[in-house]
Amino acid sequence: MKVLVSEIMTEYAGLTGLSPAGPHPQRYLWTDAFAVCNFLELYRQTGDEHYSHLASLLVDQVHAILGRHRADDSRSGWISGLDEQEGARHPTIGGLRIGKEMNERRPEDPFDEQLEWDRDGQYYHYLTQWMHSLDRMSVVTGEPTYNRLAIELAKTAHARFTYSPGGRGQKHIYWKMSIDLSHPQVLSMGQHDPLDGLITYSGLQATARKYSGQSAWPDLSAEIADIANICTGKSLITDDPLGLGGLLTGACKIAQLVIADNFIKPDLLETIVASSLIGLDSYVRGASLKLPADYRLAFRELGLSIGLQALERLKGLLEQYTGVFKKHRSAQSQLKSLMQYVPLREAINAFWLERKNRETSAWMAHLNINMVMLATSLVPDGYISLR
Repeated sequence: MKVLVSEIMTEYAGLTGLSPAGPHPQRYLWTDAFAVCNFLELYRQTGDEHYSHLASLLVDQVHAILGRHRADDSRSGWISGLDEQEGARHPTIGGLRIGKEMNERRPEDPFDEQLEWDRDGQYYHYLTQWMHSLDRMSVVTGEPTYNRLAIELAKTAHARFTYSPGGRGQKHIYWKMSIDLSHPQVLSMGQHDPLDGLITYSGLQATARKYSGQSAWPDLSAEIADIANICTGKSLITDDPLGLGGLLTGACKIAQLVIADNFIKPDLLETIVASSLIGLDSYVRGASLKLPADYRLAFRELGLSIGLQALERLKGLLEQYTGVFKKHRSAQSQLKSLMQYVPLREAINAFWLERKNRETSAWMAHLNINMVMLATSLVPDGYISLR
C-alpha cells in the first residue's frame, strides 16, 4: 500500500503545483489538510525525509496562498491585515480561505444557496481540519511552531465564528464567514462543527502541554470550556457517509484524549457511538454502495472508510485500557453492534481502487479530493492518530 499511496500523493503534488512547483498552484484547504497527514504518514512509515519535506512545503504554500487575499480581489496582502513581516510570522492568525474558484459574495449581492457552494470564504470545519494537520506536523516533526500556529488559528476561528443569537443563550457557530472574517456568509451551523472544534482544540491543547514552559505559549482553556457548552444537547445523528466517518474518527480521537486525561466531556463517547450506530443502520439500508460509480461521490464514501478504520482502533483502545473506560459500558456494548459494519471499508476501498471506477466523470469532477481521500483511506493512521 505504501507504494500505491506514494504514487497517488506524488501525482497529487504534481497536479496541484506543489512539486514540481507550478506557476499557479491549486490549493484547497480541506484536501490539503488530509494531504499533509498523508505525507507525514509516508514519512513515518518509510523514514524518507522527502515526504516530510513535501508536508512542510505544502503547509508553507497553503499559508502563502490561502492566508492572503485572492489575485482577483481589490485587496492584497495577508487577510489578517498584518504587514508582510508580521503576517509571515503569524500566517494563520487571520484564518485561511477555502480556496474555491469563485470570489466570495459581496454583502450587497443576493444570497444564492446553490452558488454559495462555489464561492470562496472561510469554513469553520475546514479550519479545524487544518488545525489538526498543523498539530500533526508538530507531533511528527518535533517542531513546536506548527502547534502555535494551529492555536492561533483556533483562537481566531473561535472568536469570529461563535456568537450568541440575540446576544444571549447558548452560542452557535456560523457555517461560513467572509474572507476577512468581518461578516457571516451562511448563518446556519454545521451539525458536527461544535464537536469537531472541541476535539480539535483538545488535541492542540494536549500537544501544547509539552511547550507550556516556553515564553507566552498560547492557551485554549477558555475556548475549550466555551465550545464544550455549545456541544451540549446537540443531535449528532446523520446517515451521510462523510459525516459518519467524521463521527467515528472523532470517537477514536476522544478515546485517545481520555486516555491522556485531556478531554473535558468524556460522556460524548457514548453519544457518538450511539449516533453512529443509528446513522450506519440507515445508510446501509439506503443501498447507495450498490450504485454504479457515476452515481457515487468517492470522497464521501472514503471518509466513511477512514472512520471505520478508526472504529477498529477505538475497539482496541477500549480493550487495552479497560480501567480508563470502565464507566463507558454503554459505548462498549454498542461498539459490538457497530463492528458488523467494518467490512464496508474493504468494499469501499476495493471499489475505488478499480481503475474503471476512477475513470468516470464523477471521479474526475472531484479528482484532487478523491485522490487524497483514497490515499488517507489506505494509510489512515497519519490522520487518525493524535500522538
